[in-house]
Amino acid sequence: MEIKLDLHVHSERSPDGIMTIGEIVSLARARGLNGAAVCDHDLALTGPPRFADFLLIPGVEVSTQLGHLLGLFVTGPVDTRDFFEAVELIHGQGGLAVLAHPFEHSRDGARLAPAVPLLDGIEVQNSRADRKIRDANRLARSFARTCGLRPFGGSDAHCPQEVGNSFTAVEADALALDAVKAALLRGGARVEGRRSKAWYAARSQLTKRRKTGAGPLGYAKWAAFAAKCCAEDIFRKGD
Repeated sequence: MEIKLDLHVHSERSPDGIMTIGEIVSLARARGLNGAAVCDHDLALTGPPRFADFLLIPGVEVSTQLGHLLGLFVTGPVDTRDFFEAVELIHGQGGLAVLAHPFEHSRDGARLAPAVPLLDGIEVQNSRADRKIRDANRLARSFARTCGLRPFGGSDAHCPQEVGNSFTAVEADALALDAVKAALLRGGARVEGRRSKAWYAARSQLTKRRKTGAGPLGYAKWAAFAAKCCAEDIFRKGD
């Protein structure tokens, strides 16, 4: 059976997220998905609730010296910011280590060489990745092919409108964690998606400032960022 999964979604547990777990599930179902991985910033989802006919995958997005690292199918916290320690912790829990949006800020693939042998895959489609580097996802796909890495895709949704904008489709024996993980490890996944509006990045940054009690300067910087995002959406409307 084909299973469609958004493998990178943020809940309200992230400083810049606003969605509850239930909202994520409802939105993903409405958009034709069979599952989603909740990957909050440096905070693992452990003991996720179960839903009928929908697979909630426990995950985490770890900030490391080599960029953001997704831990999928984790069972406990990943309390480190060191890339190599994080991979070890993720694998020790039986999880998958996937490099997230690797070319979002830099075109330099050489910097990722130490990571390649340890990875279970790379995010080749991320709906937010191309804000600064327009061909970030294309670069990720090329890098994955060159290095023989499995392709993964997710929306990186922080707002309801973004859920399902990118997804991974795999053939699995059942809608269950073990079966889906085995299917992802077999490779051959189909990854599809589209870019999210830049405004949603601005919206999530506003959420972060509200949650962290930012001062006037923080909001002034946000206003400039929001204006830039709005302009980007206008000029890229035809992309």
